[in-house]
Amino acid sequence: MAEYSWAIPALPLAAFLFNGLFGPRYLGRIAGVIASLAIGGAFIASALLWFDLPAEGSADRQQELYRWVASGDLTISIGFLLDELAVVMLLVVTGVSFLVHVYSTAYMAHDPSQARFFVWLPLFVFSMILLIMADNFLLLFVFWEMVGVCSYLLIGFWHRRNSANDAAIKAFVTNRIGDFGFAAGVFLVFWTFGTLDYLSVHEQVERASTGVLLAIALLLFVGAMGKSAQFPLHVWLPDAMEGPTPVSALIHAATMVTAGVYMVARHSVIFEASGDALLIVGGFGAFTALLAATIGCVQTDIKRVLAYSTVSQLGLMFMGLGAGAYIAAIFHLVTHAFFKALLFLGSGSVIHAMDDEQDMQRYGGLAKKLPWTYVTFLLGGIALAAVFPLAGFWSKDELIASTYAAGASSDGNWGFLIYFAAGLVTSLLTAFYTIRMIVMTFHGSPRDQELHDHAHESPWAMVSPLVILAALSVVAGVVLGIPPEHGIFHDYLGHVLHSIHYKLTGDETLTVVMALVSTAVALGGVALAWAAYSRGIVSVQLLRKLVPGFYKLAGEKYYMDHIGDGLITGGTRTSAFFLWGVDARLVDGIVNLIGWLVRAIAAVARRLQTGQVQNYTLLVVLGIAAVVGSLLLA
Repeated sequence: MAEYSWAIPALPLAAFLFNGLFGPRYLGRIAGVIASLAIGGAFIASALLWFDLPAEGSADRQQELYRWVASGDLTISIGFLLDELAVVMLLVVTGVSFLVHVYSTAYMAHDPSQARFFVWLPLFVFSMILLIMADNFLLLFVFWEMVGVCSYLLIGFWHRRNSANDAAIKAFVTNRIGDFGFAAGVFLVFWTFGTLDYLSVHEQVERASTGVLLAIALLLFVGAMGKSAQFPLHVWLPDAMEGPTPVSALIHAATMVTAGVYMVARHSVIFEASGDALLIVGGFGAFTALLAATIGCVQTDIKRVLAYSTVSQLGLMFMGLGAGAYIAAIFHLVTHAFFKALLFLGSGSVIHAMDDEQDMQRYGGLAKKLPWTYVTFLLGGIALAAVFPLAGFWSKDELIASTYAAGASSDGNWGFLIYFAAGLVTSLLTAFYTIRMIVMTFHGSPRDQELHDHAHESPWAMVSPLVILAALSVVAGVVLGIPPEHGIFHDYLGHVLHSIHYKLTGDETLTVVMALVSTAVALGGVALAWAAYSRGIVSVQLLRKLVPGFYKLAGEKYYMDHIGDGLITGGTRTSAFFLWGVDARLVDGIVNLIGWLVRAIAAVARRLQTGQVQNYTLLVVLGIAAVVGSLLLA
């Protein structure tokens, strides 16, 4: 295993260094080929690792590259922890990233800065790979920050646009808020256990108090809220759409936003032992899922619909993590990576064909113009809507069923029943806005004839990744998830992730009932969107009247940006003006007072400098008299 595991991060790093040194001046379009080959090589190395993973309990699973810090009892190494969870994540990250790189070679072909683009893109993948492979919290934190830096560089790639710069800054600052909590959690881990090594910390969990573990879990989760865009730190992700579409696909499907889900699953031992941490994680996930789904129903920018969809699906993953369904959450992470990458790249194909127009209100009738894009996008949309038997059905159904089990069982918590209801409503809304997006984009009559006339199918380098991802979106759930909770995926991860199983009578019957309920909910959302936006059976205006104020409220994203501007930006400005006043009036006032006193004393003292000898003699005599007089009196 050691023979090629190093190649997984080394190849993307080599592409970054080579393209960074020679790309902007000498390589041009070749930089994209180099980056794609490097990521493809990393995927092959990850596949070899899957075939050649050492047995459970083997010392070879944790590799120390070199000693980084050695100070007294503190020892921190640069090392890898390679187990089933790491292998699954590596395959997803490198596989999807490879397809995104291939797609990008055509999508960015005419961009004058494409060589620079292929400098940052492999660095992004490299950072995510080492985040996954890290065997200690400090190394995790370093590359936790690195993916944030890379997202800043890629979201603001088109830096001549003020909107792109603003979005990049917003993403960076919002994540710094989450990362402050994450860093505090890492410090508390070291303070409590005296080590940052994953396995050592997990072995000592039972020695720590529940209160301390709860603090550690919640602080780590604050970091996950930033990276994985959970309420209230979700506001950066929709604005991240200002970056090139391949960046959106990479962020949403395979890299940055999956980091929080992976981190919670990796350290599930801490969360389980911390009392109510899982209940809190599930609550934030359920609320975020429902909130983002409602916003997605009214968006007209195709990429923003998908962005809020990502926020919502990540919420479902955290809801599942809260219910102890760690394997189901990672399963949904994997299937979501396939169909969300497909949908983002498909939206890029549409935007490419429509002269960079992203407003779905100017689309329509593109199915015949973009046949490959349409078919693959349709399959990805059905998978997202969780319609049987596509991939999204198997993973999302299992998440929702696990939440119900956590709430209805004798040893569970009734609060999860509320989360279960939120998950069902989220599934209904997901199917609704997904079909709405498909109908508005590909069906009906063109709403901008000029754009429609110039639309054309994308080149093969862009279409082929869509076909591969569409195939994965169709078969991944069936291949990996059957039978439910005992499929290939579950058996593979069962060695490292031990999901909490709540006791319910009639489990087999419950599984069937949950599947039927999930299918009915998904088909209900599909039918409602089809009736409203394709057939006109249900009036969209009627829907607006049934929920008065909802379109305005959801369209303004529940005023989260306004609240952020008012509380955070406004508070920062108020604090800045206050501190400026303290500095200008108090601090500078004291300094100026000292200067004034010196000048005043000098103005008096300089009168003594007359230049006449008799005056100086008189002062000397007076001084001597004063000294002698004081001595006599003493």
